[in-house]
Amino acid sequence: MKDTIEIRWHGRGGQGAKTAALLLADVAFKTGSFVQGFPEYGPERMGAPITAYNRISKNQITVHSNIYDPDFVAVVDDSLLESVDVTAGLSKDGAIIVNTKLPREEIEKHLRGYEGKLYTIDARDISVKALGKNFPNSPMLAAVVAVTKVMDKETFLNEMESSYKHKFAKKPEVIEGNMQALKMTFEALGL
Repeated sequence: MKDTIEIRWHGRGGQGAKTAALLLADVAFKTGSFVQGFPEYGPERMGAPITAYNRISKNQITVHSNIYDPDFVAVVDDSLLESVDVTAGLSKDGAIIVNTKLPREEIEKHLRGYEGKLYTIDARDISVKALGKNFPNSPMLAAVVAVTKVMDKETFLNEMESSYKHKFAKKPEVIEGNMQALKMTFEALGL
């Protein structure tokens, strides 16, 4: 891992992009990294586009701004590809991760000639199978960890289980479903 990894998340209000960014920051912090996780809102309403950010570093982070040249981009809702330039500033040495059921060729058409790596995952399908509802943030969080390699899979899964146990102490079925969604994502990506 290079000293600092910057990640930009694109989603819609209510899909959990902000929550995923904050969870990633929390888990990375628990493993000894310096972190930032924060959202940027447009119109604050359900379904409106939102952007969230992560900085994860081995060293203290002294910059406090949005991320304009990310190493990685996570797109939680593929419908944003038509209206938002999700590749803006994205390093060709990085990668973009898109939640979609569309074929890769369809997604590539919306990436404005981006030359870096593209990963696709059907986070909706995974979350419906694991949780019974469309909560794409857990699968997308696992996809970001798998692609960025900010931490190893086992450390991530252990820390997430601990976090879920704390957050959902009275809902064990939620813990089990989210853990299943994380594991299914790693398997689907094969990383």
